[in-house]
Amino acid sequence: MSISNHKAPLLDLFSSEFKGKAYSFYTRLRENEPVYRFMLPNGQIAWLITQYEDAQAALKDNRFIKNPHTLLSQEQMNKLIPMLERDLLINNMALSDPPDHTRLRNLVQKAFTPKMIKELRGRIQEITDTLLDEIQDKGKMNVIDEFAFPLPIIVIFEMLGIPTKDRDQFREWSNVIIEAITIDIPEKMQEALPKIQSLIKYIGHLIEERRKDPTEDLVSALIQAETEGKKLTENELYSMIFLLIIAGYETTVNLIGNGVLALLQHPEQLEKLKSNPELISSAIEEILRFYGPVELATSRWAGEDVLLHEKMIRKGDMIVVALASANRDETQFKNPDLFDITRKNNCHLAFGMGIHYCLGAPLARLEGQIALLTLLRRMPNLRLNTDAETLKWRPTFVMRGLIELPVVF
Repeated sequence: MSISNHKAPLLDLFSSEFKGKAYSFYTRLRENEPVYRFMLPNGQIAWLITQYEDAQAALKDNRFIKNPHTLLSQEQMNKLIPMLERDLLINNMALSDPPDHTRLRNLVQKAFTPKMIKELRGRIQEITDTLLDEIQDKGKMNVIDEFAFPLPIIVIFEMLGIPTKDRDQFREWSNVIIEAITIDIPEKMQEALPKIQSLIKYIGHLIEERRKDPTEDLVSALIQAETEGKKLTENELYSMIFLLIIAGYETTVNLIGNGVLALLQHPEQLEKLKSNPELISSAIEEILRFYGPVELATSRWAGEDVLLHEKMIRKGDMIVVALASANRDETQFKNPDLFDITRKNNCHLAFGMGIHYCLGAPLARLEGQIALLTLLRRMPNLRLNTDAETLKWRPTFVMRGLIELPVVF
C-alpha cells in the first residue's frame, strides 16, 4: 500500500469544483500522461487511468484486484478498515474477487436477467406516472429530489421488500456512507459512523423479520440461498443487502438527472428525441457516454507489479479507472465532446467491463428510457429554471450526479 506524498500531486476527486472541470483535465491527461500518479486527500497514492483502451484492459485484467486484504499487513488492514461497522458493508460482490465474487454474483443475478427486468416495465411506468401526477400542476420541480431519486428507489425497495416510506432515511444514510467506505478520510469516517450503525441496525431488523416470515423478495432469497452448498455469511448478507440498495438506485438517479441536463443543454437533440421517441435507446446510450452516472470505477489494487505506459505500478498500489475520461476518448469516439443521440457503435464503458460489469445495467436502462420518454411526453415545454453555470455536481468520489436540477414546464 502506497501512503506517501513523494512527487505525487494532490488531486481532490471528491469536490464539486473538480467535477466541473474534470473533462478538460482528463483531455490533458489522455494526451500527456495517460497513467497519472497522484495523491488522494487521505495521503493514499493512486494511479489514474484515462485512455479508453487502457481503461477497458484494466477493468478486465485479473492482476488488478478489488479486495486488497491479501496484499496488506495487519497494521495496514487496521488503517484501511478501522471499524467493524465498515467491514460489515464491504463483503459484497462489488468489492471481491473470484471465487467469492462468482459465488456472490450468482446469488442475485437471476433477479436481473433481461426477462425479469422486462416484467417490471409495467410497474416502472406506473410509478413514473404516479410521481409525475403529483408534480404536473406545480409547473416546476427539482428533477433530482422529486423524480430521479424516488423512481429507482421505489423500484429497488419493492424488489427487496423494504417499505418505501423509509426511502428518504436511506438517502440520508447513503449520501454519507457511500463515500466513507470508498476512500478513507478520517473526517468522513467519523461523520459516517452513526449513520453506518443506524443502517446496520435497520438491516438487522429487516433480516430478522424475513427469517421469521419470508416473502417473495430479494432479501428473503438471499437469506435462503444456497450456492455450491454455501449460504451467505452474516457479514456477506448485510453487505449484499447494502450494495443492492445503494447500487439499485444511485446509478439511475444520476442517469435520469444527467440525461435531463444533457437534453436541456442541447435543445436540437431534445427536439429530435421528442419528434422521434424511437431514438430513446440510442439517446440513453449517449447520455451514459456523455454524462455517465459513474465517474470513476470503484478502486482496484495491483496484485503484482504492472508496467503501463512506461510507468511501473507496484504491487499494492491503488488503481482508479476514469470511466468518464475513457468515454470522451477521441481515439474511440468521433467528436467525443459532441452530444449526439443518434451516435452509432457507442461502445462506452459507463457500466464497466469484465466480471464486474454492472449487474443492474438492464434495469437502469429501462428506468431511464421510461422516465425520460414519459417526462418529455407529459411536460413538452420542459426547460431549466436556473442558469446552467450555477448547477453543482455532487461532491462524491465514484459518482457523477447533480445536487439539484430545477426546471419549469
